[in-house]
Amino acid sequence: DTADGRPVEAVLMRYRDGRRSLCLSSQSGCPLTCTFCATGQMRFGRNLSASEILDQALHFRRMGSVDHAVFMGMGEPMMNLDAVMEACSRLPSIGIGNRQTAISTIGWIPGIVRLSEQPAPIRLALSLHAADDALRSELMPVNDRYPLADVLAACRTHYERKRRRVFVEYVMLDGVNDSFVQARQLAEVLDPRVFKVNLIPYNPTDSPYHGSSPKAIDAFRAELERHGIGATVRLTRGRDIDAAFGQLAAASAPGASVAG
Repeated sequence: DTADGRPVEAVLMRYRDGRRSLCLSSQSGCPLTCTFCATGQMRFGRNLSASEILDQALHFRRMGSVDHAVFMGMGEPMMNLDAVMEACSRLPSIGIGNRQTAISTIGWIPGIVRLSEQPAPIRLALSLHAADDALRSELMPVNDRYPLADVLAACRTHYERKRRRVFVEYVMLDGVNDSFVQARQLAEVLDPRVFKVNLIPYNPTDSPYHGSSPKAIDAFRAELERHGIGATVRLTRGRDIDAAFGQLAAASAPGASVAG
């Protein structure tokens, strides 16, 4: 928790290849109410300060080395970009370079534009989850404010300035966004030179959604690859501590550590 009692989470993910990656939060709670995300169903607290963000990283650095960081914890980092960038400027001092840092956004265009103008080579990740506006707005109400075509255009501009591919995060929801047709639709809106897709098995929360089957995920990935879109499937981590995708919320213990 923060000094004023606001809940906040950070997770250490340890990979078999030796990487030790931090998942950092930028806000206490989240104001954007994505329907599949437990954090989005929490009451929004406030933006975190740069020192509060850095404290999350220092907590794990005291336990051992760390070498990567992703802003995919609580909150929308692009809504608190000044503090996030200040924290990023200090992460190299504990072993996490800018090229090993990624900022994830639901498509907050003003932040994407500002990040593309920064000299630091920080990677951009986009939470997309649907390739048509109607479904994306149902899952992510922010799409009404920043429609998908505009978001993708901002990401392409980011790529043109940085020459670093944008990671697309796509959570797999059974019977909602995981069909063959939806895979083809996703491939049609993504430029393979700009985007790479990371398919994410859904971690069940109190939402009405269920995760796609491994067979459906494999078929979805195969269709993307058939259209030339690079795609991987994220290994599921953190279910035992409520820290996998869509479930990073106050129910888990602060400072959780996830091995993978």
